[in-house]
Amino acid sequence: METLLAPETRTGAPCCEPAGGPALDAIEAQATARVLKALSDPNRLRLLSIVKSGEGGEACVCDLTEPLDLGQPTVSHHLKILVDAGLLNREKRGTWSYYSLVPGALEAASQSILAL
Repeated sequence: METLLAPETRTGAPCCEPAGGPALDAIEAQATARVLKALSDPNRLRLLSIVKSGEGGEACVCDLTEPLDLGQPTVSHHLKILVDAGLLNREKRGTWSYYSLVPGALEAASQSILAL
């Protein structure tokens, strides 16, 4: 019975020159995927747009449910994903939460896509 060996083992030389290392390490890939996943939902894109265009570049959670025609729990879920992905800041003021874009977050997301 013939033993199956890898091509480089049978000939003694690698089959081709090794490619350069990956552009992203595992941690960078996970962080980039988290951001891209957050951006992949149309409702979350709309939330980012509403927050960005809000007065002073921020919006109260109370102003985010009506434009999306979604319930408050669903909007809160989407906002949490955007905060966890590092795209939005959340600031509690009394009983209300206000959201604003993390400075440079969208630019960083764009750069991570272009670096692939």
